[in-house]
Formats: sequence, C-alpha cells, structure tokens
Amino acid sequence: MNRTLRILLPLVTTLAVTDPALAFDRGLWAEQLARHTRAVEDTAGTRVEYAALRRDPDWRRLVAGLDASEPPAPAARAETLAFWIDVYNVLAIDWIVREGPVASIRDLGSWLRPVWKRPAGRVGGREVSLDEIEHHILRPLGEPRIHFAIVCASTSCPSLQREPFRAADLDRQLDARARTFLADPRKGLALERAAGRARVSKILDWFAADFGGRDGVVAFVAAHAPPDSAAWLSQHTGDVELAWFDYDWRVNAIPGRE
Repeated sequence: MNRTLRILLPLVTTLAVTDPALAFDRGLWAEQLARHTRAVEDTAGTRVEYAALRRDPDWRRLVAGLDASEPPAPAARAETLAFWIDVYNVLAIDWIVREGPVASIRDLGSWLRPVWKRPAGRVGGREVSLDEIEHHILRPLGEPRIHFAIVCASTSCPSLQREPFRAADLDRQLDARARTFLADPRKGLALERAAGRARVSKILDWFAADFGGRDGVVAFVAAHAPPDSAAWLSQHTGDVELAWFDYDWRVNAIPGRE
C-alpha cells in the first residue's frame, strides 16, 4: 500500500462512519416518496400508499438505516433541521406502516400514553419518539416554519413534501411549505373579510409561542399568505380576529390502500 493511500484510508473510514447520508439514505427516501405517495386535489394534498410500503423491502431498509445514522451536530443548524424533519416524517409514516391500517395515528396511543410519546423508532443507536424530535430537537432551534414541514400522517397536517429536505436548499423548501399551506383555504388560511376574521390552522394556535404570540402569528401569516390575503391582513393586523379550523386527524392514506 503506497504512502498516500495509507494516509487517506483512515479519513475515508471516518467519513463512512460519521456521514449521516450513508446510513439515512436520502436517495432511497426520495425513491419511496416518488413511488408510494401521490399529489391529490383534496385537503390532504399528498396521500401515502401505506399498504404498498408494508410490502416494499426498501422501506424496511430505509427505516433500519436510521439506527445506524449519525445525526448532525447541533451546531450544524441547517443540517440538523433537514435531517430531523425527514426523520420525523419517516417515523410518522412508519407508525401507520407497522401498526395500521388505522383511522387516525392517534388510535395508536392512549390518553395516558399518546402515540407522540411512544418510542417511534431508533435513530443513531437509541430510541426516539415523535414528541422528542418535535419538542426537544426541532423547536429549540427557533425555526417556526418546521410546523409546515413535519407531517403526522393526518389530513389537516401540512401536505407531505414529496422530496427530502436538504440543508443547502432548506430556506427555500421551508418557505415553500409555509406558503403552500397558507394558500389552502380548507386547512391553512381562509379570510372572512366581512367579519374581520382570519381562520387558520390549529397549528398556529398550538404553537403560537413559536411565532411570537398572537401578533407574531398574524405577521407570519401576512408574510407568507397569497398576495391578496397578505394585503388585507397587513391592513388589519391590529384588529383581525383569529379563528381556527377543526383539525381532521384522519390518516392521509390513499383510499383503499391503507
């Protein structure tokens, strides 16, 4: 073995162990999204073919790869956000794949132990729950647009993005997710101008603190709403009433392919 190869080999070995892309196969995740999800015109926006995922050995390989992955260091903010958003979405889908078919992901938990707090899978050699990913990893990073990117397998959730999130393109992807969600008058934003009211997703109620409270919610919605809605909201920032859509927890499955 020549001297150059002896020097490079340990470096290559280290990269193979620590690069999360080598364990969490984003290319395979992209293939699964293309193969087993569909863009639809109904409220779900994207529906998932859970029954086909149960039969697909590549799905089990994708999920198994999470256990062998090395999550990015917290200081690598964009990489951390992209990694854990994708992981959340994979594990939420996997709940339905493993334990479905069910009418709602909430059926997989109980009042004392909701599904969010149950171990959802293994990542980086340890068990994690959806609750831990959302509240203890993602939210502390101070990026409210995550709430339009993580999808808990439910109809009123933001529509599942049909491509992986990537650090280099994350800002554009998150902005697109927020704008797409708020452009949907069935679950994102609907203005009731005569009543001086903006009806928005319960997500913006549950996580209002992440947006800076009531005024922050209005400002965020105005900044990401379609132009005509944004203009009206900007003129009524101080006096608009906020109301909330009912949340549809039905699973976002392709009908007949649960």
